Amino acid sequence: MVDTDDSKEPPVRDPFEMTWQSLSQIERKLDMIMQHLDIQYEVPREHERMVEVRGLIQRGRKIEAIKLYRQINPHAALKDAKEAVDLMEADL
Repeated sequence: MVDTDDSKEPPVRDPFEMTWQSLSQIERKLDMIMQHLDIQYEVPREHERMVEVRGLIQRGRKIEAIKLYRQINPHAALKDAKEAVDLMEADL
C-alpha cells in the first residue's frame, strides 16, 4: 500500500544552534539600540577572549580555538566546545 500523505514534517533543528542564532540576533539589536542612544559599554574580558576564538577559527586554527573555548568555559565538555566552535565557524 502506498502512503499518499504528502504532508512532511519540517526537519528538526538543533536547539543549541537555534539558541546561538537567537542570541546573535538579540546582540545585534542591542548593539544598534546602544549606538542610537550613545551608550558606551565596557566589554567583559570573557568576550574579548571569544573574539580571540573567532580569530583562531578565521585563521584555520580550529583545534587551538576549541582549546581556548574550553579555557574560557572550563565546564564545557570537549564535544560541546567543538560544537560551539563549529557553529561560530558556520556563522563567519
